Amino acid sequence: MSTPDTSRFVRLRVELVVEVTDESAVTGAALENISDDSDMPDIERSYAESAVTEDTAEALAYLVDPFTLVSEVPGVELQQASWSTEQIDHDPDSPEWGVDEDDDGWDDGDPDDEGDGDEGRGEPGRGVGRSDGPG
Repeated sequence: MSTPDTSRFVRLRVELVVEVTDESAVTGAALENISDDSDMPDIERSYAESAVTEDTAEALAYLVDPFTLVSEVPGVELQQASWSTEQIDHDPDSPEWGVDEDDDGWDDGDPDDEGDGDEGRGEPGRGVGRSDGPG
């Protein structure tokens, strides 16, 4: 009998910077998504509707779903997901803005954890700091 040399678990990091060109479209889609979620308790629904109405970044977090991102990848089962959104100042022409530059959001200071600093933040409010597992 032999032990595998590598872990079966892989942390996949993806960082995106998107430009919101139509805030009302993003907010409207998030509100529709919340409305269509029949499993969401009324108190959470009320909180979620308020959050996405007040913050476009929160609305975007309701629309981004890592489960969908990997659901059709053969041989992969998502075990845990954590993601967050925030509004940022972005100047793509600035020499200080580089794709390979480390961002404060990637390192939470724990040398044993390569997390993005948002672990443990999740429900209620499935937006900023959203953290879900399967099921």
